[in-house]
Amino acid sequence: MANINIKINGMEVSAPAGSTILEAARLAHIEIPTLCYLKEINEIGACRICVVEVKGARSLVASCVYPINEGMEVFTNTPKVLKSRKRTLQLILSNHDRRCLSCVRSGDCELQKLCKDLGVEDESLYDGEKGIYELDESAAHMVRDNNKCILCRRCSAVCSQTQGIGVIGANERGFKTNIGSAFEMGLGETSCVSCGQCIAVCPTGALYEKDSVDEVLEAIADPEKFVFVQTAPAVRAGLGEAFGLPIGTNVEGQMIAALRRVGFDKVFDTNFSADLTIMEEATEFLDRVQNGGVLPLITSCSPGWIKYCEHYFPEMTENLSSCKSPQQMFGAIAKTYYAKKLGIDPEKMVSVSIMPCTAKKFELGRDDQSAAGVPDVDYSLTVRELARLIDKVGLNFLSLPEEQFDNPLGISTGAAVIFGATGGVMEAALRTAVWKLTGENNDSPIEFTEVRGVQGIKEATFHVAGMDVNVAVASGLSNARELLLKVKSGEANYHFIEIMGCPGGCVNGGGQPQVPASIRNFTDIRALRAKVLYDADAANPVRKSHENKAVMKLYEEFLGAPGSHKAHDILHTTYVKRTIN
Repeated sequence: MANINIKINGMEVSAPAGSTILEAARLAHIEIPTLCYLKEINEIGACRICVVEVKGARSLVASCVYPINEGMEVFTNTPKVLKSRKRTLQLILSNHDRRCLSCVRSGDCELQKLCKDLGVEDESLYDGEKGIYELDESAAHMVRDNNKCILCRRCSAVCSQTQGIGVIGANERGFKTNIGSAFEMGLGETSCVSCGQCIAVCPTGALYEKDSVDEVLEAIADPEKFVFVQTAPAVRAGLGEAFGLPIGTNVEGQMIAALRRVGFDKVFDTNFSADLTIMEEATEFLDRVQNGGVLPLITSCSPGWIKYCEHYFPEMTENLSSCKSPQQMFGAIAKTYYAKKLGIDPEKMVSVSIMPCTAKKFELGRDDQSAAGVPDVDYSLTVRELARLIDKVGLNFLSLPEEQFDNPLGISTGAAVIFGATGGVMEAALRTAVWKLTGENNDSPIEFTEVRGVQGIKEATFHVAGMDVNVAVASGLSNARELLLKVKSGEANYHFIEIMGCPGGCVNGGGQPQVPASIRNFTDIRALRAKVLYDADAANPVRKSHENKAVMKLYEEFLGAPGSHKAHDILHTTYVKRTIN
């Protein structure tokens, strides 16, 4: 593709044909501020924060959608441009709840930063009538506060385009415009799948997860309670960002140290139950292949995907693996096997998870998630909540030493840690399934790179033990829909499918630290975080789930064998067919 030559602030810039002014400026290391813009998701030029002057143009233009042409001269920082941006911010603030100190996004708000950069005072010049909205707390996982909404439409764009759901959008017109659901339904009344991608892209405090930090601290303070915590693989790849570390920093050791100092009785790794999931899921897959079961088998680790399937493809719930997610498996084993070993009443155990996922909060309340007669998991905190918890108790995260998980439920393999990246569950399952199909040969393959990468849909065929195994991987629910429609129409024939609700998998989950659009638009945060997990896998001397000695001991002492009746009672679950609202 030919390049186009333009001038930006007097500097010569060469950019590919088809680039916008915003993209060309980026090549010249000039940052033009944005609010509504999300690359390839919400390119609507609506907020007018990104306006610039173009020589010869009659008015300021929105740089996020304005294409460059040969010889164009652009000015991004003239008094006229800066005045326009400042006035736009003042108008936004005139209908905005400006109680910033109590806002969950204070210090991490894109609107707040722009106001600081452009010298906008808290008192707006355009005060007048303001929209007043009640909080929508109807969903299990999040709160919607339209008093903080700036109508950027990022949330509705990611819901409809990236996730293919579209349960939120603009209601009313003019000054009364607000983001909501059809017929003013609460979000909890819709077929929202709790993925939290809307929270991840919101530039303000209009959307945030339901916070359980205080309840967890109360449980820790109760001397009658045994409070333990598990952390998902992707947490170690994202938590450091909340404390100023670069994207793609592994903070596993400091994270463990922080959780101990918060006061948890035991700090465990969800990777243990990820290995356990593979033992059950690989056994289930082989049983279906060899005994004429329902195929393709589809993974069940992502609760956002599960709820999506129940709403939008209820006829395919029979294809879902009956395995609980690793979060729920961990809680189930801790409150049965581990409780028995310690001689503790499960009623006195408090099971806490740290997840990169908001849908885990919904999952806690699902039916058939109480192996010991009490909930498998009592509280699920997002990575953002954990960061706030660490700050709340006064820990200096960056100065903490590196520590290790407690045993035995802290032992895991390299196969488990890659669960957090799209394709990771598939690769981990293949490592064990191929081992089983080839006669339990420990020289079976370790890396299945065909299913790695951040592409929305990946397909591969592996020739194993005289048969072709067709697999597919999808992340992001619009990609899941495309894949499942191919299966339903007969266009595609797979044996095994992995689906993650969030684009890129758990590393890009709705509960991870929020990344401003200025970085998100030009950096693949999914790949950087995923690299943490693949590096951890490569560094682990044990890389196949069936080689986890702690998991093997669990079967020997308690469960019997993968797929046993007892394993099904404790580690497996059921699904429901839901309607679309």
